[in-house]
Amino acid sequence: MPGKPKLYYFCGRGRMESIRWLLAAAGVEFEESFLETRDDLLKLEKSGALLFQQVPMVEMDGMKMVQTRAILSYIAAKHNLYGKDLKERVLIDMYVEALMDLDELLMHHPFQPADKREQDLANIVDKATNRYFPVYEKVLKNHGQDFLVGNQLSKADVLLLEALLMAEECKPDILAKFPLLQSFKARISNVPTIKKFLQPGSQRKPPIEEKDIPKVMKIFNVAQ
Repeated sequence: MPGKPKLYYFCGRGRMESIRWLLAAAGVEFEESFLETRDDLLKLEKSGALLFQQVPMVEMDGMKMVQTRAILSYIAAKHNLYGKDLKERVLIDMYVEALMDLDELLMHHPFQPADKREQDLANIVDKATNRYFPVYEKVLKNHGQDFLVGNQLSKADVLLLEALLMAEECKPDILAKFPLLQSFKARISNVPTIKKFLQPGSQRKPPIEEKDIPKVMKIFNVAQ
């Protein structure tokens, strides 16, 4: 029997959080190895485990997988979260690619200089409410199902819920004009595996705190 997947990243959201979400939605238990220092990352690089000298890295099924989208696709395909045919799969990928773009904005917001955060937040709210959320609202209306694609949970549903919750952390009333997204959020939050992941004490990570930002910047050798 293969062991649990093992996730290598710092103890925070970043690009690993969507992977945590998808594994949890699939009901897969996983372990985590946290990078605490720059040396931890360099040791991992020198071991040859990181194909492109980057994390996230997931050890799973005898493989050392890197590149977030590739990892997400593998998990989704393995656990029946990737639609029933190619047409459903390409829709799922289209919706997920846009969500990854929005996630990048949300992910980088806490790392913005203090004097630029207000402007950055305004940009996030503008993009979310004018470019991204109207599309998903329309998809749900036209599709008329509980899910974005087909009639079963997919990685698109999981990652949309993740993005909605992160957006609400930035602006609590951001979904005010999107009633179908509000219903979607409540519905998908009640999927048993996801409901469990949303409970306190799970491996879901909280928003990064101001005091932790220098540590993360140092691990990845990014100038502040």
